[in-house]
Amino acid sequence: MMNAMSNINNEELKEIESYERDDIEKIVVEAEDVSKIAPWREQITMRGLITSFLIGIMYSVIVMKLNLTTGLVPNLNVSAALLGFVLIRAWTTLLEKAKIVSTPFTRQENTIIQTCAVACYSASFGGGFGSHLLGLNRRTYEQVGGVDTPGNTPMTKEPGIGWMMGFLFVTYFVGLASLVPLRKMMIIDYKLTYPSGTATGVLINGFHTSKGDGMAKKQVHGFMRFFSFSFLWSFFQWFYAGGDKCGFAQFPTFGLKAWKNTFFFDFSMTYVGAGMICSHLVNLSLLFGAVLSWGVMWPLIRGLHGKWFPDNLSESSMKSLNGYKIFISIALILGDGSYNIVKIVYFAAANIHATMKKRNHKTFSLSDNQKQPNDFLRLNDEVFMKESIPMWLACVGYILLSVISIIVIPFIFPQVKWYYVVVAYVLAPFLGFCNAYGSGLTDMNMAYNYGKVALFVLAALGGETNGVVAGLVGCGVIKSLVSTSSDLMHDFKTGHLTFTSPRSMLVAQAIGTVIGCVVAPLTFFLFYKAFDVGNPDGEYKAPYAIIYRNMAILGVEGFSALPQHCLELCCGFFAFAVVTNLVRDLNPKNIGRWIPLPMAMAVPFVVGAYFAIDMCMGSLIVYVWGALKRKEAGLMIPAVASGLICGDGLWILPSSVLALFKVRPPMCMSFLASK
Repeated sequence: MMNAMSNINNEELKEIESYERDDIEKIVVEAEDVSKIAPWREQITMRGLITSFLIGIMYSVIVMKLNLTTGLVPNLNVSAALLGFVLIRAWTTLLEKAKIVSTPFTRQENTIIQTCAVACYSASFGGGFGSHLLGLNRRTYEQVGGVDTPGNTPMTKEPGIGWMMGFLFVTYFVGLASLVPLRKMMIIDYKLTYPSGTATGVLINGFHTSKGDGMAKKQVHGFMRFFSFSFLWSFFQWFYAGGDKCGFAQFPTFGLKAWKNTFFFDFSMTYVGAGMICSHLVNLSLLFGAVLSWGVMWPLIRGLHGKWFPDNLSESSMKSLNGYKIFISIALILGDGSYNIVKIVYFAAANIHATMKKRNHKTFSLSDNQKQPNDFLRLNDEVFMKESIPMWLACVGYILLSVISIIVIPFIFPQVKWYYVVVAYVLAPFLGFCNAYGSGLTDMNMAYNYGKVALFVLAALGGETNGVVAGLVGCGVIKSLVSTSSDLMHDFKTGHLTFTSPRSMLVAQAIGTVIGCVVAPLTFFLFYKAFDVGNPDGEYKAPYAIIYRNMAILGVEGFSALPQHCLELCCGFFAFAVVTNLVRDLNPKNIGRWIPLPMAMAVPFVVGAYFAIDMCMGSLIVYVWGALKRKEAGLMIPAVASGLICGDGLWILPSSVLALFKVRPPMCMSFLASK
């Protein structure tokens, strides 16, 4: 699954590092006296929590839709901060017109709202509802081949609100305690950039200045215009989607033959907005993967039926065309993930070694390293460390939460032995540190790749009887913890820039996690009951459920699970993923910027080409807008993209309610050949 496809690339990291000094100087000059910053308890307000709750629910719906359709979720931290500012400012403006005095809206409150909202929707994104948890159900088991597929154990677990909530509660909270003691080392001592956290902090600081207030008003108006347009457009489309493959979402933009191979623009404002947030390289990689797979490979392999696979098999069988789609996609994902894990661990070790070497030579200190006037960063550091979180509390919390998880998980999944969970929680802090450190350097959250490592290991240990379930659950345990710890460090970086107390941020993260552990399963069941989730020919294909279950089978059975000649193709694409990453890192400025991202390429191999065209349309809008009005585009693109995503996402709520009550659209607009 694609995680946090940010519009921040490696070439922009140095530029983001310079934000810190300029932004802190602006805070010191324009902001209130640091001594007047509210205590950590007062930074958490009731209106802020209500706002976080509303944003968290909205984004949970949006993220769940993305999870169950393509699995590609852009980084929404900046969007959450913007929306929090929009809602609070709208509320305070109404109170002012009513002659009611309200508490001033501060950058600290804005940061708390963003932290809590992101923690809430992260449970929908990382909870595995479109991947490892959904891979346990009966439908995915049958789509993978049922008893005809060796290693595909018939042990299944249907989705349930109760056990899903329980699983999230016992896995997500452990990650909050695992890396809290290391926040000083990560942010102050090693001075990691955390680009998404820095970008969010810069945005929030910009809102709360005299100049930023005028800019924020423009962004608010832009957000509301495109939010309204997106919502009304989705409402309009609904009237024409009264049947299978009906409506604007099936518009044959490039002709019926291209439409049959999934090449069409489906008018989804969610993916257009996501394309505006993601970098051009991500979107073009998606398009390249779509052309390579649906334009070249699948038509060729489909023509080899009777030679490579029997004629009497349907395309959905793992021993026919669908097997090539799934396993080649897995090869790209594993190749990209393996390379990046090795790279992250190497660079983390090298940076830590270099830092320790400087300390040993007594050349490393805040003042020597920063070399900047007026001690701007020293002021941030003092505020950041003023209200510390006791190390003993974090350690006791981690041990206590781990013990609860070790006891509860085997009750939910009897196939998962308690000692599997013990091994996971012994390794988790190390893996979480590697992921948080690598994310601070590169902005890449590698939680899913660490989870895949656990999946293969536990699937092999579990054997044919318990391997599939143990692998999928173990993947979820590791991924939840590693992802949460990385997200927390990004939020701490934002708080470091906005003078927000780490205590208030940790409490906000915990509150958001509680809300998310309840909201995420409910949101999933809204989709699960209202729509045909898991239908390979429908809108909500949930492709990663099949991918993850096949990974577990591969861990149990080895290469015997692959269809004929698939091993050679998988080896080729695995090597392709490694080589392309290596070339990009060795020559990033010239050849590297034209090399596609293997992880992004892998998504359309299974899903299709239509959403890649939507994403590229978003890139085209950004490119043209930037060429015509560069300054305006830089200011308005995040607001416009957020409006498009939120408007389309909000329509999902009334449309799902209509579907639950069996209210179907009145018309079906479809297209047929003239002959």
